[in-house]
Amino acid sequence: MQRRRLLAAVTELAFEGEVQALSVARLCERAGLSRRTFYCLFDEREDCLHAAFRDAVGVVVEAAEKAASSHERWHERVRAGLAGLLYTLDREPGMARLLIVEALGAGAQTLEIRKRVLAQAVGIIDEGRAEARAGRAPPPLTAEGIVGAVFSVVHARLLERDPRPLSELTGSLMALIVYPYLGSAAAQRELEISPAVETTPVARRLPSDPFKDLPIRLTYRTARVLMSIAESPGASSKQVADASGISDPGQISRLLTRLRRNDLIQDSGIGPSKGMARAWSLTERGEDILQATGQG
Repeated sequence: MQRRRLLAAVTELAFEGEVQALSVARLCERAGLSRRTFYCLFDEREDCLHAAFRDAVGVVVEAAEKAASSHERWHERVRAGLAGLLYTLDREPGMARLLIVEALGAGAQTLEIRKRVLAQAVGIIDEGRAEARAGRAPPPLTAEGIVGAVFSVVHARLLERDPRPLSELTGSLMALIVYPYLGSAAAQRELEISPAVETTPVARRLPSDPFKDLPIRLTYRTARVLMSIAESPGASSKQVADASGISDPGQISRLLTRLRRNDLIQDSGIGPSKGMARAWSLTERGEDILQATGQG
């Protein structure tokens, strides 16, 4: 949980543009943790930045792969994956800035991950040569140039803090991608096709530490209770206790009361006074807390 707080702090500070001059002291201040705790988790600043970058890469790669997985043809997979990627970056602006802008000034470990991800993207784009007409396939270097161009466009938008959603670029970027392989007609069609994932405008989730101002200590047992409620919304107090491995009725009652008082869970049941069982579910903050622990 403390590790998650530090990684959340990295994303917050990346959104604010402070990563290049980031110190361990600044990270600890933002996360609300001591330097001693930091050095129990990471050897140095770069290790923490590397972990945050690696986790962010995992999120966007998973989103792109999930969006592309149901498509067979190359240009359809690329379109769906690109739309999924851009939509995820729109929803997570701190993560977007960390990955696209701030990572360029990070350490060797982070740059190596970036290099591998870009190489993977080049390989995917280069598959377009198999769909090109015989004798008209562009040279292999084309894919590298396309990936560089797409990255440059997205980087410029984020660097300028352009308020327009990145997902609006899907058609234009796809036209750029398919033109060398499939020609101008295919590129024009991409400008007219809707993205392959849901792109209904959503409020951008500005990075924040859900643990801030939380007046209770979040232990492993507390996380287990939150997780059991997340897995079975509407569960009674006894069902939560059984799923969490807590046998003492008084202990589970006190814990649930404390979580409810701090707006992490809510009760939609009538309650014991009416002879009915509780029906526990997570609040929005409870969901954020659980997600931040890596269990959501």
